[in-house]
Amino acid sequence: MPLAELKAAARTLQDRDQAARLSGWRRHSLAHLSPTARLALHFIPRRGWSPTFIGTPRAGAPEELIEQVRATPVSQIRTALTTILPRNSLLTVPPLTRHLTDSAFLGEVCDGLSDLYEVLLAPYWSGIVDAFAADRSVRMRQMLHGGVESLLSQVNPQRMRWKTPILEIPTPRDDNQYNLYLGGRGLLLVPSVMLTSPVIHYDAEPQPAVTYPASYDQPLRRLTSFTPKAAPRRATAPVAALLGHTRATVLIAVAEHPGCSTKELAAFTGLAASSASEHATTLREAGLITTVRHRNEVPPRCGNR
Repeated sequence: MPLAELKAAARTLQDRDQAARLSGWRRHSLAHLSPTARLALHFIPRRGWSPTFIGTPRAGAPEELIEQVRATPVSQIRTALTTILPRNSLLTVPPLTRHLTDSAFLGEVCDGLSDLYEVLLAPYWSGIVDAFAADRSVRMRQMLHGGVESLLSQVNPQRMRWKTPILEIPTPRDDNQYNLYLGGRGLLLVPSVMLTSPVIHYDAEPQPAVTYPASYDQPLRRLTSFTPKAAPRRATAPVAALLGHTRATVLIAVAEHPGCSTKELAAFTGLAASSASEHATTLREAGLITTVRHRNEVPPRCGNR
């Protein structure tokens, strides 16, 4: 969901409370922002309200999603502004928000969103997607093993608490908290490598959404997603070993069953669990798959090389 992650990245870009975090990425990005990118940044402040429709939590290619924002009917924007803003008098609203009903002005903002994406996320998107996929594998396993309540209690236990039927998210700066009453509407969970605490999108459609830190217990994974990739290394012994039939079978099984556990991998390939684990280790060392530990299991998945 590139626009949801773009909104998180834009907020992080302006957040100086953790100056050392992603400092290199921040310096590089600020030096390459175009005027239109800075205009778009105006609608995604460091804190406070930002129009949901310009950072919608929806899957798709960034170009396609930005075009959907550009095509948003003026009547829909006007309705959103007239229903959200008066009802929330304490919100801090970007001063130019009212101009979003001007289609030409909205077009400039969309051009700025494209520029922002190219600077903030595009060079690192491959690593970000890998982090999302690894996080999704863990969440699927939590759901299968313990149901919805287990999933919601483990997504981010430091910042999210599930107390049926309320999802509680304490604010990071005071003793207050956000309470989300689902009321049978369902909930969209959106991982983010940029966030350090969850954010609720109350007015997301057709259901509320919560963006949460992906791999919250693995901060190094989040940080390395925004490190420029090193030049590819020459093939070494682990890669050459992939020419063998057994390891090729293991690699295909991981590709066809992403997020499978080592035991499941053994079942798919007809190997002993210890043998499947050994081959998976070799593939991981060769950079062809990634693994993430969940309790006593290490689900592998294919890399994107």
